[in-house]
Amino acid sequence: MQAPPGSTATAPPKARRIALFVVVAVAVLALDIVSKLLVVANLPETHQPLRLIGGALYLNQARNSGAAFSLGAGFTVILTAVALAVVVFIVRTARRMRSRSWAVALGLVLGGALGNLVDRLFRAPGVGRGHVVDWISVFGPYDKRWPIFNLADSAIVCGAILAALIAIAGIDIDGGRTRARHE
Repeated sequence: MQAPPGSTATAPPKARRIALFVVVAVAVLALDIVSKLLVVANLPETHQPLRLIGGALYLNQARNSGAAFSLGAGFTVILTAVALAVVVFIVRTARRMRSRSWAVALGLVLGGALGNLVDRLFRAPGVGRGHVVDWISVFGPYDKRWPIFNLADSAIVCGAILAALIAIAGIDIDGGRTRARHE
């Protein structure tokens, strides 16, 4: 006999899921901040791109005032506000979280959003208008084949893909099954 979804008999303690969520978000944020500090200190924007893995990966510093793919470059303040709203939404949603997979997915997105938000708040040209440091380019330097990105961007994309897969699998944020509730 199975206990109902969300009961303590089947669902691990909520605190462990929140802890996993926080650890993932903090790890992503820390890796992003450290990587950007290293890039800014050791790879000037005027520097020739560093070619790695036979040209499959290039490291070159670029500043992005826009969102993904440099969209919305003139709307940095709005992008900052949207990032803040995303952070608040994820933190509020996390209170209902009892799923380990959702904890990882939302932790990745939160850590990435915070990483880019730190740049928007504390980098030049000013608070709320800062340009994000991007530094990873694949299959060609200077975003010739794919837009330049950073670890925060990677975490956001990976978290979003994981969230989509979890949703397709029918797992709710509270650990229950969506399909089971509709049957």
